[in-house]
Amino acid sequence: MKNTKHPNDYDAVFEAEDYLYFYEEHITPEASEKQVDFLIEYLELEKSMKILDLACGYGRHTNRLVQRGYEVIGLDKSEAFLQEARKRAKKFGVNPKYIQGDMRELDYQQEFDRIILMFTAFGYFSDEENFKVLQNINSALTPGGILCFDIMNRDYLQKNFLPYIVSEKNGDLMIDRNSFDSKTGHLHNRRIIIRDGIRKDKPFLLRVYNPTEIKMWLKKAGYIFKNMYSYWEGDDLQQDSRRMILIAKKEKV
Repeated sequence: MKNTKHPNDYDAVFEAEDYLYFYEEHITPEASEKQVDFLIEYLELEKSMKILDLACGYGRHTNRLVQRGYEVIGLDKSEAFLQEARKRAKKFGVNPKYIQGDMRELDYQQEFDRIILMFTAFGYFSDEENFKVLQNINSALTPGGILCFDIMNRDYLQKNFLPYIVSEKNGDLMIDRNSFDSKTGHLHNRRIIIRDGIRKDKPFLLRVYNPTEIKMWLKKAGYIFKNMYSYWEGDDLQQDSRRMILIAKKEKV
């Protein structure tokens, strides 16, 4: 695992205001509810379980799960996202525990029965740090506990690569200028956001995995691979699947 110096400014890349401005209208409440339905069924959630929503963002899964009676803690690096999550929790009539923290420094020991890591929240660090995140999650899970996370499928990305993607909203622009390094597996996005005539540069690297590679990483980090899906309806991964939803179980010692 080669250590690659990353240009990521995480506070800029995940600035809550710009992120929600461009992304939220594409993440509908119906889609979030479908994802929660999937988690409840395929992770076999029980009301007695302790669940960690890692990189919880603005709480769209945490708030919905708590509303349905599950015990969930949300953790995110961005305090601005956590403030938004707490504000939105009131609309759901719930009051989850939200904690500010970095997944690279996660230090729970056998605390959670289930951990979820949603919407491409994995892969923004060096290989060593990404692997450490998997190890940290493994330590935080109880024996036999389950991790679920969803990421891009490298096989799909390479076949359908787009060097430029432009999103426009109310005359504002988010311009993704992409390149991909096949040797390191890194997608380099030299993102520019222009809002109200003001330009912000928000470049980032994202480590992208193919199915075989991520399964090997999970095994090395102490997991038993369970299954891989392509859609939140529970469809198995296909050759042309754009995304991968992975479920893995911590080995019982």
